[in-house]
Amino acid sequence: EVQLVESGGGLVQPGGSLRLSCAASGFTFDDYDMNWVRQAPGKGLEWVSGVNSGGGSTYYADSVKGRFTIFRDNAKNTVYLQMSSLKPEDTALYYCARRTVVNGLERYDYWGQGTQVTVSS
Repeated sequence: EVQLVESGGGLVQPGGSLRLSCAASGFTFDDYDMNWVRQAPGKGLEWVSGVNSGGGSTYYADSVKGRFTIFRDNAKNTVYLQMSSLKPEDTALYYCARRTVVNGLERYDYWGQGTQVTVSS
């Protein structure tokens, strides 16, 4: 059974930092690209960042570029999101999601339960 379990969320002041983790199980982790997606209160899903299967290529939304860093440890089956210089607008439920491509179409086929990040003074 595929499982993605996020952790590391919490309440942080503006300008602070947090590191999110996503522990994966039930599949060959280093065969898949992994992503972080967030949902702010009352808003839709927003893609945040992605990393390829080997960890050598990373991608970021403009809203987080220069502040967030995604990386993975394939030996630990875990993907991370290091968040710095946090802003109130980063407040959201953060999900990790597995990326797959079927018949040329990209989709996120498995999601974790999410971890809440709240940025407030």
